[in-house]
Amino acid sequence: MFSGLVSGMGKIRQMKKGQETIELTVEPIDSHFLDKVQIGDSIAIDGTCLTVEEFNDHQFMVTLMPQTFEKTTFKDRQIGSLVNLERSLQVGSRLEGHIVTGHVDEITQVVDRHRNENAIELFFNLPKRLMGQIVPQGSVAINGVSLTVMATTNEWFSVGLIPHTQAITNLDELQVGSRVNLETDILGKYVAANLKVGSK
Repeated sequence: MFSGLVSGMGKIRQMKKGQETIELTVEPIDSHFLDKVQIGDSIAIDGTCLTVEEFNDHQFMVTLMPQTFEKTTFKDRQIGSLVNLERSLQVGSRLEGHIVTGHVDEITQVVDRHRNENAIELFFNLPKRLMGQIVPQGSVAINGVSLTVMATTNEWFSVGLIPHTQAITNLDELQVGSRVNLETDILGKYVAANLKVGSK
C-alpha cells in the first residue's frame, strides 16, 4: 500500500527479458532511498507495486510478469528512462496523498498541456470504463503520483502540477502523446461497483 507521495526518481539501468519474466534494475537518484531496504520489500515504480529481489548500495532489481509488463508503460521504457519511486507505507506513519494500491488500471495518454504561471495543467484521455471513478476534486495516481482531479468531461480529465511535483517526479517530462500509468481511487472503485450492483 502506498500514498502516492513519490520519494524521488530513479533511472532504469537494465531490462532483461526472459521467456517468462522481465528483470528490471533501477538506480535511485537519491543514494539514501535504499537505506534499510530489505529483500521482499514493496516499491512502487511509476505506480506499479513490485517486490525487491536483489539490491546493493546503488540499485535494486525487481521482476515483472509479462501481464504487468504489457499492462503498464514499462513496455515503453528504455535504459536511462526516469521512473518515480515510492517505498510502501509503514504502520504509524502519516497518511498524506491518498491510498494507492500500486495496481495500474489503464495506460492513458496526454492529450493537452498548458502552463499557468508556475504550474502545469495536464489533460489526459479518460478511459470509458473508468468514467464513474474519476470526478472533480477526487484523487488519481499518474505514474504513481497522487494528484487531485481539476476537471472532467466524457472524454478527458485534467490535473495540475505544482513546482514541487514538477521537481521531484517525471511528470514534468510529459508532452502531448506521452503515455502514463493510471490508477483510480480505491474508494471510487468500491462506490462505482456498489452503484452498479444496486442498479440491477
